[in-house]
Amino acid sequence: MIEMDRIDKKAASSLEGYLVRKDLVRTFSRQFPVPTYVVEFLLGRYCASTEQDEIDEGLEIVQRQLRSRTVKAGEEELFKARARENGEVKIIDLITARLDAKTDSYIATLPSLRLTDVRISPELVNEHERMLTGGFYAEIAIEYDSVIAQEKPSRPFGVRSLREIQLSKRDVLDNLAEARKAFTTEEWKVFLLRSIGIEPAGLSERQRDALMLRMVPFVERNYNLVELGPRGTGKSHLFQQVSPYAHLISGGKATVAQMFVNNASGRRGLVCQYDVVCFDEISGISFDQKDGVNIMKGFMESGEFSRGKESIRADGSIVLVGNFDVDVEHQQRIGHLFGPMPPEMRDDTAFMDRIHAFLPGWDVPKISKELLTNHFGLVSDFLSECWSQLRNQSRVSLLQNRVFFGGALSGRDTNAVNKTVSGLLKLLYPGEDEVADEDVEWAVHIAMEARRRVKEQQKRIGAAEFRNIHFSYVMGADGVEKFVSTPELQSENNIGCDPLEPGQVWTISPGGGEEHPGLYRIEINEGPGSSVKILNKPVPPAFKESMGYAEQNLYARSMQLVGDKDPRHHEFTAQLRAFDASKSGAKLGMASLIALCTALLKKSVRGGLIIVGEINLGGSIESIHNPVTIAEIAVEKGASALLMPVACRRQLFDLSDDMATRIDIQFYSDARDALLKAMVE
Repeated sequence: MIEMDRIDKKAASSLEGYLVRKDLVRTFSRQFPVPTYVVEFLLGRYCASTEQDEIDEGLEIVQRQLRSRTVKAGEEELFKARARENGEVKIIDLITARLDAKTDSYIATLPSLRLTDVRISPELVNEHERMLTGGFYAEIAIEYDSVIAQEKPSRPFGVRSLREIQLSKRDVLDNLAEARKAFTTEEWKVFLLRSIGIEPAGLSERQRDALMLRMVPFVERNYNLVELGPRGTGKSHLFQQVSPYAHLISGGKATVAQMFVNNASGRRGLVCQYDVVCFDEISGISFDQKDGVNIMKGFMESGEFSRGKESIRADGSIVLVGNFDVDVEHQQRIGHLFGPMPPEMRDDTAFMDRIHAFLPGWDVPKISKELLTNHFGLVSDFLSECWSQLRNQSRVSLLQNRVFFGGALSGRDTNAVNKTVSGLLKLLYPGEDEVADEDVEWAVHIAMEARRRVKEQQKRIGAAEFRNIHFSYVMGADGVEKFVSTPELQSENNIGCDPLEPGQVWTISPGGGEEHPGLYRIEINEGPGSSVKILNKPVPPAFKESMGYAEQNLYARSMQLVGDKDPRHHEFTAQLRAFDASKSGAKLGMASLIALCTALLKKSVRGGLIIVGEINLGGSIESIHNPVTIAEIAVEKGASALLMPVACRRQLFDLSDDMATRIDIQFYSDARDALLKAMVE
């Protein structure tokens, strides 16, 4: 047995009776043909202890029950014979039922016994309606009636009683919320991941965040999530093995009657019966009716659908998971990230707009032996019951007057981000506790990135309508605007289209002498004190000179540039990052000045912009000897705009038509003009 760590001990003291060692689960789930949550249901009943003796005793009972009640391939006739000899046999199986109109009676299907015509009472069916849609696992008592066996046609097998395999207590959420208070936020994240079988010790922050995002559909009503990524990352595991409130549809035809409502019988479909409906291998899924996708779009938008006269509300979350056959970079070169979706969804921007989050499946590690935990975690049916009850709550109110979204978010974007944030905070804080600002910001950042990934694919398909994708937020009324990007579109040597942090500016040195032009990023931080310090060791002399010019112009023209802020009462630390062979940082005065101003004003420079030019001590702008070369480098580096001294205008007649159409070149006449044109509006 693995040694208990601090998190195990906290869990044992605050969640006694609801824990299970996850390595025990794997032992049984490989032996017997049932999902993980069925094994955990039994382990939670008999082995919810940290005492090894009690665990061993419970394991024997679980082993005995699973051996005697699960039907392995080839044992079907043996169990049927036992039912005949003893009059009854108990099994654990997936039970579904249907109405047989010919005899006006219900009949059940038990796949492990290969029985499709088992008698079942209307009372049992009405008590457990889910057996009419996707079915559920249960402990079932099967009876055999030899008298009925003589009839033609005969149905000798019948369901005498059944017990659903899931928790029915209603106070479980209070227990979880109370236990949460013993953990720090980081410890709780680790404990949650262990509860779904993952050991997060070797995972990066992004990998942990992606796995947390996977859980949001379980706690948030009508939440629509897409996850596309490599094979073998456990995409469908969570929706098939961990919760009886989730239903997995594997690739193939999905019927409108099965998903929504059966018009003939009036029976409600999967989205009404389950918390989460997951489409696995989404590229192979299609609906049996042409309007299937449209009904689904309507449901994803409002949580309602109309079939016949009435409008039906449902809370089910929709999850679409699938595989990339190529890597992410190649997928973006040949099309967009929704490429693996079915044809009727692939290029439909209205369908995409209803997706609340695109989970980057390429950030999730492949499931390996090292990734599976041997520590304690919550019993799956306890966890899934808590998640199901959390769906009745919302955490959106926590954002009021704490987080302000930027102007790029539309109404649907805001709704999507709110739902993701609410779900993540419910996972972190199952009770109505005080939520720390850093946890709110953590959730907002994940939510914005996941929604922005959807918008970027829409932009690729319908560019004009979705061109503003620069998502940003401000924490608190006096906070700094922070822009959220999607890492798969960013390259260290590429400008990208996202605004940088305040105080950061892209620039190109014109070179001269033996040095070629080169791309740089100036990064300036501001704090209390006075003076400007350059952190590079050694300090490039040419850059030191340009920074000196920028500093003096900032002091001399502070009213024009930064208003009533006195730069002499602030300390600036500057760092020059070179992205080409040139390292001197010559003639970067204007970019340095704008970096100083934006650091002080807490404002960002426009995304995709490169600023060039030198300013001298008197405030005059020096001309550039090679503006055409600089414009060509800017295009090559992925810039969308270039800000140059107005004196360069005539020389740019030599710029090719192709280059001129690929970049927006703007001109400035003095420092204030440059600053106003550079900043985000």
